[in-house]
Amino acid sequence: METDLYAPVKRTLETLGFTVKGEVRGCDLVALKDGQPELVVIGELKQSFTLELVLQAVERWSACDEVWLAVRASKTGRGRERDPRVIKLCRLLGLGLLGVSLTDRVDILCEPAPYHPRPNLKKRARLVEEFRRRQGDPMVGGTRGRQPQMTAYRQQALVVASGLVNGPSRPRDLKAQAPQAAKILQANVYGWFERIERGVYTLSPAGHHALKTWPAPT
Repeated sequence: METDLYAPVKRTLETLGFTVKGEVRGCDLVALKDGQPELVVIGELKQSFTLELVLQAVERWSACDEVWLAVRASKTGRGRERDPRVIKLCRLLGLGLLGVSLTDRVDILCEPAPYHPRPNLKKRARLVEEFRRRQGDPMVGGTRGRQPQMTAYRQQALVVASGLVNGPSRPRDLKAQAPQAAKILQANVYGWFERIERGVYTLSPAGHHALKTWPAPT
């Protein structure tokens, strides 16, 4: 029960200099720390990290300086409360997150503070590059995981495959349509190509099947 979390969370906040009281105007707990102005904290207790808990925290923000969420920690230590995405969400929203073990040990998993994510320039560059290299809009949003992705690389591989439909060819003969033809043929990531002699390639059965499954971009 949520009430089982109250005592250990209260002790933890008291060690941080707060005076804590439970069930104040609909909040699971409210904590005050003397100062000019005084620091007002609202705490919400749940047996697990849920969307409802986050929504509660959002509702509390206007009435306090900090919001702390406290959840029961999983026995294995690999519960949702330790999911890096959950920690990132709490940081993004400026929420504190506490994990309470079955022995009532309280771990501070995330402190409430303004979130300033460090830009990942490499990830951003890869995202923009993939966007710009794709021809048209070949994928319907929301289909990830349900079928193979039509990436820019797959599109180029299909162009190379379509260039081999009429018979064997060399990379240089396909370069006008696919500038990376040589690398695509040599890597043969999808198993669509077969080398019949040095520098000469033809379509494999898998390549013929791919052209029936996906039309080559034009």
